[in-house]
Amino acid sequence: MAENRLNDKLLEILKDLTPCVVATASDNKPYTTFISWLIAKDEETIRFAVSKNSLTYENVKGNPNVSIEVFGKDTAVSISGKASIIKEEIEDIPFPVSVIEVKVQNVVDNLFPGGTVEGGIPFKHTGDVKKAEELDNKVLEALKA
Repeated sequence: MAENRLNDKLLEILKDLTPCVVATASDNKPYTTFISWLIAKDEETIRFAVSKNSLTYENVKGNPNVSIEVFGKDTAVSISGKASIIKEEIEDIPFPVSVIEVKVQNVVDNLFPGGTVEGGIPFKHTGDVKKAEELDNKVLEALKA
């Protein structure tokens, strides 16, 4: 069953940085990318951050239609909506990162009978974990602003 807003379960899953897949399009060709800088601002709004140099950023500029695939415990949903760039660059980040806001239009449960998802996408930082966590915190602040 489709909804036009995020329910309480999705708000809980999307309250902090959330690894997920974002789909955009250009010239009628789909493009997907894995991101972790994503949160729900409220039941009708999702925000995510991507590099200003990314194809996702360019695609949103040309076509605001996006889809976000979210996975969590007993959850597999496709959230579609209209995206807009609300901040060209986040200050105090060593490379250009933009904030994109999505107005939720449709939420579809993609779980099929007889199957479930046991949790979110496993994700951890490698390399300089402290530096990565500091960057995450700066981006999270910008997403929540």
